[in-house]
Amino acid sequence: MKRHSRQFLDIDPEFSNFETSAVAIVPVPYEGGISFGKGTVHGPAAIIDASRYLELYDEVIKAEPYRMGIVTIKPLSGRKKAHSIQKEIYQSVRALIGSGKFVVGIGGDHSISIGFVKALIEKHRTISVIQLDAHSDLRYTYEDNPLSHACVMARIREMTPGTLQMGIRSMSVEESTQIEQEGLPVITMHEYRKSNFDLNAALNRVHDPVYLSVDVDVFDWSVIRSTGTPEPGGLLWDEAMVLLENIFMQKNVIGFDIVELAVQPNDINSPFAAAKLIYKMLGFKLASEVNSGRILWPDKPAGNII
Repeated sequence: MKRHSRQFLDIDPEFSNFETSAVAIVPVPYEGGISFGKGTVHGPAAIIDASRYLELYDEVIKAEPYRMGIVTIKPLSGRKKAHSIQKEIYQSVRALIGSGKFVVGIGGDHSISIGFVKALIEKHRTISVIQLDAHSDLRYTYEDNPLSHACVMARIREMTPGTLQMGIRSMSVEESTQIEQEGLPVITMHEYRKSNFDLNAALNRVHDPVYLSVDVDVFDWSVIRSTGTPEPGGLLWDEAMVLLENIFMQKNVIGFDIVELAVQPNDINSPFAAAKLIYKMLGFKLASEVNSGRILWPDKPAGNII
């Protein structure tokens, strides 16, 4: 598989070699599933460009996660139609996980998660999906498009019933009825802030392994404001880091994506925050390998990196 001409973090070739890297980043500049603001097609490039300015040392886990090897592959074709791009995502992710890579998707709109989940389910048979998002995304179809970003969790739930949705603060009455009637594990932002739920109990009900999908509109506008379907009142940075660390430490996360960054002029903060988010999550994954005693990458024991 071809490497991107621009690598996430702009790290030395020694640490972005395809054969020896533990992590493969998959840019998917696609926005065929959007319903409001445009710009997600430029999200992957903006995040990769911003990542060049990150510090490589993580002061929380006290390590340099890039040393496990992070290769960024050539962007998938964002100009394809919905079914074609889903097939390309599925085939690419299938090949990457077949070669032992931990996959990270960079969108693009949220519909790209469908192809990632399909490939991982094929490998692991059953997985759970944790979604951090402002929207419940449970519509069966939206604007006559069943592959709209507003339908991503409906499509994912057709592949696995094991889902947990968090940070939700926007839904239709039909989605609300479905959540109540089916008893879906959906934690709204209101419930989260009021502590009207038990996070540990919620995570205990999620079976391993886990795919984690993060729509950047889950964040407050003070953290990330450039997104196609913004909603006020989201997670603050430190809140999100505590939540993500808990998820990674308690669950076996086998891949994740960051989606819905809609690039806007004069906003350099949002792409930088999204790039740092990816690197922090990779750091949490590395730390979780040490804590659990798992060796996900036989040629790179986590204890030799952290």
